[in-house]
Formats: sequence, C-alpha cells, structure tokens
Amino acid sequence: MAMIQAVTTDQIQVKMFGGFSLSSEGITIDDRGSRQRQLWNLLEYLIASRRKTVSQEELISVLWPDDSAENPSSALKNLVYRARNLLKEKGFSFAKESIVMIGGTYAWNKNLDCVVDVEEFEQLIQKAGDQTLPEEERIALYLESLKLYEGDFLPSSGYEEWVISLNSYYRSMYFKCVYDAIDLLMKKERFDEIRSICERAIIIDPFEERAHKYLIYSLIKQDKQAAALEHYNRVTDLFYRELGVKPSESMRNLYREIVKAVNSVETDLGVIKEDLSEHSMIDGAFYCDYEVFRNMYRMEARTAVCSGQSIFIALFTVTDHTNQVPETKILGKVMDVLLQSVQKSLRKGDVVSRFSSTQYVLMLPTLTFENGQMVLSRILKKFSAAYHGKDIKVHTTLQPLDPIG
Repeated sequence: MAMIQAVTTDQIQVKMFGGFSLSSEGITIDDRGSRQRQLWNLLEYLIASRRKTVSQEELISVLWPDDSAENPSSALKNLVYRARNLLKEKGFSFAKESIVMIGGTYAWNKNLDCVVDVEEFEQLIQKAGDQTLPEEERIALYLESLKLYEGDFLPSSGYEEWVISLNSYYRSMYFKCVYDAIDLLMKKERFDEIRSICERAIIIDPFEERAHKYLIYSLIKQDKQAAALEHYNRVTDLFYRELGVKPSESMRNLYREIVKAVNSVETDLGVIKEDLSEHSMIDGAFYCDYEVFRNMYRMEARTAVCSGQSIFIALFTVTDHTNQVPETKILGKVMDVLLQSVQKSLRKGDVVSRFSSTQYVLMLPTLTFENGQMVLSRILKKFSAAYHGKDIKVHTTLQPLDPIG
C-alpha cells in the first residue's frame, strides 16, 4: 500500500469560482483555453474532493460517464501520470507527490498546504450565520465571503455532471449570502453597500429579480431617482425580451415609490419643462411602460365624454402557427421587430406599451373604426416585410375606448 508522503512546499492557492487556477511558488496555471479537458477535470475533481479518497470506479464514472474509454483503468493511470507531468513541467516542486494512490483509491495529497476558495467561502458563511456575533462582525464576514465568489463554479467544466450539481449548490449559497448581508445592512441604512452588492449579484445572474429590486430601492434611498427609474426600465425590458414576463407587482410598487420619492422643490417652470420634454427627435408612436399607459388610458377615459373625441384601443398578439406562445429565443426578436413596425407606422400622438410577453397594446386617438383597421393593416404589412419567418402569426383586435361617464 502506498503511503501519503509529507511534503514541504509553499502554500497552494486554488480558485474554482469564475475559473480554475492553481498558484504556488510564484507560478500560476489555469484551465482557460486548454484542450486537455480530461486532465483538468481530473485535477479539479480530486481537489474538490480532497477531504476524502476517491475510488477508481468513481473517478472512471466521472471522467468517462458514457463508457467511452476502451480500457478505463489503464486510461485513468495514464491521465494521473499526465497530470503530475503537467505540474512538473510548470515547475511545481510538489508535482510528483500531488496525486497519491492508496490501494484502489486516488486522492489529492492531504499533506499539501492548500487554501481553496470554495472551502473558505463555506467557512465564512457558516461563521457569519452565527447570530450570537455582533452584527458588524457578521456583516464583515458576509462581505468577505461575497468577494470570494468571482463567478460560477468551474465554468470551463460547466457541462460535467458533477460540476452542474455543485455549481447549483454554490450559486444558491451565494444568493442566500447576498440577502442575509442585505438584511443586516438595511438595519444600518448602508444603502451604497447594498447597491454595490446588488450590482455584482446581477452580473452573476441578470434575472435575479430580488437583487434588482434591492438595487432600485437602494438608489431611491440615496435620492437617485433618475438612476432608479433608468434601472427599472432596463430591467422590465430585459424580462420582457428574454423571459417573456411582465414586472411583478412588487417591482411595479417600486416604480410608484420612485415617483413618490421626488422630494425636491423646483420653482423654475423652465427647468420643469426641460425635465418633462424628450431630449431627442423621435418619429412615430410614444412607447411607455404599461403603468404609464394605464394612467394615460384612464385620463383619456375621463375626458372622452366631454371632448367627444374618438379613441380606439388596439391589441397585437404574437403566436406560433399552432396559436401557442413562440419559443423564447424567437419571441424576443419578433417582439422587437413588431415594436419597430408599430412605431414607424403610427403618429407621435399615438401611444404603445407592452402588455404581456406576446402582446402590445396601442391607444389611437382621432380615428374612425375603418381608419383604425387600415392602420393595423399597415403595421402588419410593415412587419411582414421586416420579419421573414414563417412560424409566426400576429393577431389584432380593435375596440373603442370606454368613456367614464
């Protein structure tokens, strides 16, 4: 039986978040751009499992899950030899003793002084979760742990089955850490730190709505209403375009919070007019958030009885050829082309908004029903000229606005 040999060397720093790298003795290697995926997969799995020994059968199952190796036992021995040789070629003094064999098992040498970011990450979060500690100390531990999470777990090996499960585990742990830290920072009203945490979190996952909401809230609390509104619009557009969903009720409540949060007093009407006006020459219909559209509709409904003005509401609905919601990857492009066709076909006084993932709603003043139908036909013609896919159908509905008497 082979014995684990004692090794004297510099400390080894191993990073697995955002990419694999191994650093020691002034040398750093990483797996970026490497074509030797099996070799790196071996190293990564053994280091990730370094607290235990791994059977030959387990390693073969991890490295060749599809039974593609003709002689897996021999192939594994060769791969271990190549891994040690790679470390030796790079100049690491511990290369020969890095991977040890004990009976029918393999292991990363436990006597090597290794600091692994994923292990530090878990340890820091565990400490931070101790509610007997002072809140400032817990916050410091959470912030330190968040710095370690530089991205997904081993992204270059992200397709490996063992990596997929661990990546999900660490990502879930990361976002729990994010929100636990924010809960403590909210008590201290440290909104700028909350903003920084959220900006980083939405880089990790752009569709993490809760992080977007905390970011917008932190901007509101710092009297940065313009930035909050800009981010709100960007997020709602992203969710529409990529996921095909409308903003949640809690997200729309934040929009109302932005509006209410404007607390400065401006007495110069010229300044107010400048703020209200559009700052670029835009042809075609006015596109707005559905919350704004709804308020405009209600205003028009209130005045329609007195003004006698005819206003029509139109609805465009996109489906596939079976009248179902199109695939998300197709839907985003289709909705962008349809919006351009709508805006280019309408006047500046017309209003359009996205009602759902597959629908736009339009407000068309001063039209007869017949003219309204002609407008919709013009939009469909322009859309057909711009989008050449045969898998999409656009349905239209036109009704008069219902006045409030």
